[in-house]
Amino acid sequence: MKQRFSSLDVKAITNELSQALVGLRLANIYDISSKKFLLKFAISGKKEQLIVDSGFRLHTTDFTRPTAAAPSAFTSRLRKFLKTRRCTSLSQIGTDRIIELQFSDGAYRLFLEFFASGNVILTDADLKILAILRTVHEGEGQEPQRVGLVYSLENRQNYGGVPPLTKERVREALQKSVAKVEAVDASKKKPKRKAGDELRRGLATTIEELPPIVVDHAFEATGFEPTTKPADVLESETLFDALFKSLEEARRIVDDITGSTNCKGYIIAKTREPKAAESAQPQADKPPGLLYEDFQPFVPKKFEKDDAYTILTFENYNKTVDEFFSSIEGQKLESRLNDKEAAAKRKLEAVREIQEQKVEGLKQAQMLNMRKAGALEANVDRVQEAMDAVNGLIAQGMDWVTVGKLIEREQKRRNPVAQIINLPLNLEHNSMTLLLAEEDDEEDFDEDSEHTSEDDSDDEGDRRKKVDNKLSIEINLGLSPYANAREYYDQRKTAAEKEQKTVGHSAMALKSAEKKIAEDLKKGLKQEKPILHHLRRQSWFEKFIWFVSSDGYLVLGGRDAMQNEMLYKKHLRKGDVYVHADMHGAASVIVKNNPKTPDAPIPPSTLSQAGSLSVCSSNAWDSKAGMGAWWVNAEQVSKSAPAGEYLPSGSFMVRGNKNYLPPQPLILGFGFLFRISEESKGNHVKHRLLDVETLPAENIQEVQNHKAELAKEVADLEREAAQQEQDGRDNSDGGLDDNESSQRQNPLQVDDDDRSNSDNDLDVRTDDDDHTDHEIDHVKDSVDKHSLEEPAELMMSGALAADGGEHENPFADGVNGVENAEAEAGSEAEDSESETATKAPTGAWKASIATTLQSRDSKQKSAPAKRGKKNKQKKIAAKYKDQDEEDRAMHEELIGATKGREKAEAEARAKAERLAEEEARRERRKIAQQKQQKKVAEHEEIRKLMLEEGIEVLDDSEEQASTPLDSLVGTPLPGDEIVEVVPMCAPWAAMAKCKYKVKIQPGATKKGKALKDILERWKLEAGKKGTIDEHSRDSERMWPREVELIKTVKPEDANNVVPVGKVTVMMSGGASGKSGGGGGGKGAKGGGNQSKGTKGGKGGKKK
Repeated sequence: MKQRFSSLDVKAITNELSQALVGLRLANIYDISSKKFLLKFAISGKKEQLIVDSGFRLHTTDFTRPTAAAPSAFTSRLRKFLKTRRCTSLSQIGTDRIIELQFSDGAYRLFLEFFASGNVILTDADLKILAILRTVHEGEGQEPQRVGLVYSLENRQNYGGVPPLTKERVREALQKSVAKVEAVDASKKKPKRKAGDELRRGLATTIEELPPIVVDHAFEATGFEPTTKPADVLESETLFDALFKSLEEARRIVDDITGSTNCKGYIIAKTREPKAAESAQPQADKPPGLLYEDFQPFVPKKFEKDDAYTILTFENYNKTVDEFFSSIEGQKLESRLNDKEAAAKRKLEAVREIQEQKVEGLKQAQMLNMRKAGALEANVDRVQEAMDAVNGLIAQGMDWVTVGKLIEREQKRRNPVAQIINLPLNLEHNSMTLLLAEEDDEEDFDEDSEHTSEDDSDDEGDRRKKVDNKLSIEINLGLSPYANAREYYDQRKTAAEKEQKTVGHSAMALKSAEKKIAEDLKKGLKQEKPILHHLRRQSWFEKFIWFVSSDGYLVLGGRDAMQNEMLYKKHLRKGDVYVHADMHGAASVIVKNNPKTPDAPIPPSTLSQAGSLSVCSSNAWDSKAGMGAWWVNAEQVSKSAPAGEYLPSGSFMVRGNKNYLPPQPLILGFGFLFRISEESKGNHVKHRLLDVETLPAENIQEVQNHKAELAKEVADLEREAAQQEQDGRDNSDGGLDDNESSQRQNPLQVDDDDRSNSDNDLDVRTDDDDHTDHEIDHVKDSVDKHSLEEPAELMMSGALAADGGEHENPFADGVNGVENAEAEAGSEAEDSESETATKAPTGAWKASIATTLQSRDSKQKSAPAKRGKKNKQKKIAAKYKDQDEEDRAMHEELIGATKGREKAEAEARAKAERLAEEEARRERRKIAQQKQQKKVAEHEEIRKLMLEEGIEVLDDSEEQASTPLDSLVGTPLPGDEIVEVVPMCAPWAAMAKCKYKVKIQPGATKKGKALKDILERWKLEAGKKGTIDEHSRDSERMWPREVELIKTVKPEDANNVVPVGKVTVMMSGGASGKSGGGGGGKGAKGGGNQSKGTKGGKGGKKK
């Protein structure tokens, strides 16, 4: 079985990995084992997992693998240098089995070696080793490798390029091979090698770009004899030409493989007989009875002609390698798990056998004692005679040894009394053993004793058999025969009582042993790595808060301001609905309408469920105070305010009336949806409610009524908008008096009275506001606060930061509106001066220092002289009249007079530089904000145009991301092919069609612990007898495929779909408030605590 890469494998996999990984960022690195690592690459909309097995293999994988809880020292060092860096190159070093990954345009280079023991080496751009998995010491043909040294590439195979294949090169390779063979023959130690393999081995070490498997394939394809010796090829020109032709064919095969970016892969599998212990169900992606032996980027001739091998074809080579190694790993893991389970079963069987043996022994003891007592009663006379004989000899004072010899002598004489006595006697315990026939055999025994000596030889064999059938009974010489029989009856009674106790205790002991063995097995299975499962590729909407409503609509919610912005820009289209709640922390929720019928109204139940999600994601969940939400159409939401400015990320302007929804209880549900195959979708057509054509009559009537109401509301809104526009023209013509301008509020702010009474409402939705009734007040207050704090900063910063307040908030002008108009007009001249002063802030500090010094000198000159100062100055002038500026500077430096001035100048320079940096930073921030505003404005213009014209434009990523929801079902039907399981958290009303579900309410248990308990509860439920329907027909019971997929769900994946923090799980029969729930399996279709059913309750049956 193939275990590691060849140079051809490295070349083929490198071409594909360079297409898949270049441009992606390295998200993280994990340890799978001491020499096996998992590298996760990611970019927007694309994720790849790269398996690196040092010295053996490298490929991306579609299977999940468990990783170490904490990284090793080597992995931590790799993370330090490579985490979040972009992979910019992936290539093979020459034709050697070394792959190089470059990060950040070669700033870091990761070398992966796949020969010998393998290695993983990280270097910088100059090939200086920064981290190494295995330190290599200097040896023959091997340079030392350790941290701090330079990694050498010059001695790698064909590092400078692959030389052309010429006859001179082939002849030289053959000559080297012949010389090597002669040197080996001359030496005393001859290695054990396969006969006739000299040519193949000689070419493999000299023409390194041609792997031996390719050379063998070319030999068979061209008909060249591979056992030909190199010396014979050199002597014969014909053989040499044939060899050169074969090598050219091998070179062509290699060029074809390495020249294509996508190479097909082939797995060579051997047919095997299935073992009895193997599972009856074959793997889904692997034909039964196949054992993988090899993988190649082409089909070798030796396997193609052999009927014992099966060739499996794959579209790309990376998929081939992943399937080959993952299948082997899965088989090994499954074998270890099966061995542990088998060992546990053997232990349990051993305990059961011991208990059964104890009970069986007691039963046999009862029967034996019963037979002994019966034999004593049937042979009372003979027993009495034997007892009297022995007691008489003892009474005569005969020695015990002599008594035994006497009985032995009498047995030879055929004394009937002596013959029933079994020697030796046990006289020290006052007992002896008798051989007695049972009641049925007594008559036969008497007849045998009357036979003559002539018949003894003929019936010797029969007599031995009859003696063997006699019971060996030990009797007490001090008791009568009936008393001895009573002793055996008492022993039988004691054994019967002991049997009853043993049966009761054995049941308890067996149950205790089962529990202990099950715990040991569970502990052992936890220590083992789980079986490999296919990696589930998440859909595009799973990065948001999401669920599928009971009517089949996709509902999306943002986890933070960034996701809210993404939902608005990329996914809020015409016909969709925006749902929000007036509570802090409430998520912005959108309901995706059917793209085929964007004008169709969304059912009220879906709107109610979307509002419930928005409320549950807010602070109402922790405070347990539910409130109602509201919804508006997509056309009523925008990023622009009436004054012209654009709102920050995650904030939106809502125009028009809000449609308030009734309050909903704070109840969520957690469960699973199953993705079915395309062929199985037809089974669920009649169960879908998304298409209007498939709705029942009463639902169609409800939708039509709702649509008429919406049309009436739209008409009213249009009339109100036209009336308000006319009023706006009248107001603009008449102007504004001072009283109106002083009372005018921010146009983005709406009072509570205005919200309920005005005909055309305006509101801003943000994610960080604490009081949603006056949301823009926060924006205004922050601007006012900033405008008050900024003069203090200007006072500290001087003229270089005079314009800083305008840069801090890009929404200051628009938000304050008319209130700031006069202030801006009054400060316009001052702003222009400060702006002029800051044109070149980085070079102004010299002029500032010179001006400061000059003004200081002028102030000193203009100040009046003090008394006596003039005479002192005259003395100083006379003393230093011959001193020039150079002497004066030297003198001041000696006495330290210049230190203060130099310090002041340095402080002034530092201050000027700091102010210049601050001003440059403000300028950069202002430019970035202006670019962002421009971008938002362009997006708003395009979006407005698209909504007006009814144009729907999707980019390539969105086209690929549009996933049909009809492949997600809550309850599979018989005959469905289940592909994967998707965890979902939704309002409880939306979970009605889910087979597996539990109810979640506000509580004190962390959701991670609660969800882990839920998954464990379902797994334990699947292990109970009679729970699983092996034929997958009964929808009320678990199906094997469902259980298999549920076991693959990780608690982390389930944790990501629940949008709340602390919960209480409602189980069947009551709530587990204290323990946080443990699951409860399939939740009820009826009431919460009245649900019934073995797996969490299926509720009442439909009537």
